[in-house]
Amino acid sequence: MASKARKQIGLTMRTDLYNGISRLAKENGQTTTYVLEQAAEHYLQFVAPTQNAVRPEVMSHVRRSIDKNRELLKLLAK
Repeated sequence: MASKARKQIGLTMRTDLYNGISRLAKENGQTTTYVLEQAAEHYLQFVAPTQNAVRPEVMSHVRRSIDKNRELLKLLAK
């Protein structure tokens, strides 16, 4: 299996967060770098794609508001 290209970065993060990641990595026999890479992959795959989407509960509220104010919207459109 071919190795993946790597890029060295300088990282500044909250001490308590780093300590938690470091402790978790040690407990699981992993490197801190591995855990950070897994977290970044998870973010890119699951979190980032939803950042442009409006939460369903917000859209539900918007739809109720539109329905409630439909007559006013019609009057304003004239």
